[in-house]
Amino acid sequence: MIVLSAFADEISQDPRIQVETLLEHGIRHIEFRAIHGTNVLDLSDAQHEEFRELLRAGGFGLSAIGSPIGKIRINEPFEPHLARFDRALDLADLYGAPRIRVFSFYIPPGDEPEAHRAEVLARMKELAARAEARDVVLFLENEKGIYGDHAGRVADLLGAVDSPALSHAFDPANYVEVGQDVEEAWRLLEPRVRHFHVKDYDEKARRNVPAGRGDGRIPEILGRAVREGYEGFAVLEPHLIVAEASFGFTGPERFADAANALKSILDRQGITYA
Repeated sequence: MIVLSAFADEISQDPRIQVETLLEHGIRHIEFRAIHGTNVLDLSDAQHEEFRELLRAGGFGLSAIGSPIGKIRINEPFEPHLARFDRALDLADLYGAPRIRVFSFYIPPGDEPEAHRAEVLARMKELAARAEARDVVLFLENEKGIYGDHAGRVADLLGAVDSPALSHAFDPANYVEVGQDVEEAWRLLEPRVRHFHVKDYDEKARRNVPAGRGDGRIPEILGRAVREGYEGFAVLEPHLIVAEASFGFTGPERFADAANALKSILDRQGITYA
């Protein structure tokens, strides 16, 4: 079965509007990236306690901590970033959601990604080791400008780190944006996929669109994944109005378009969801 979730900050920065809108669509999980215009890792303890109580009152859980870990340049100092990662691990404990979204570091413009492989690998091994020690699973997301933008490098990282604490968050739209054949990416990475970000991209129009209306082959891939045994989250990250490197916005009205498009796909595929 598929469990629906969403990056609720795409709806609003007000956590109450986030929860109210998701309830309207029967979604009771959040990929926690931000509230009050502040990143999840930068909120105060008091803000986290307040948000956790709001989630409990609404019967919500987290699909993952939608952290920005790994979204620094590979030649930036790592130690301060590790401190932020430790904060993410603590939050995974606080929310009872032992899952964290991560990235594989920006490559300086003009550099060949392979020139930085050793450092990326060393950093990812350290993140995975710390996560494994805390019984947390990391979902490595693909994204343009990141070392793991293409499926080949994502597969290389996952294989080289070879940790039960590191798996893949498959984002079809991000693969389309970098010119990666999505079918090829799926064939290569399917054994390592433990998380789906539902975002589609129309290559010709050069914009994000609701699931199934772009080139991300979301209906086919989700259908195949479930037939092959995938059970987990499908996380709406539509980016229908704003699509920036560290932020996306969709708004309540367009979020309805995104949620209905995903549910329609699942219904046509005969996939049960909650």
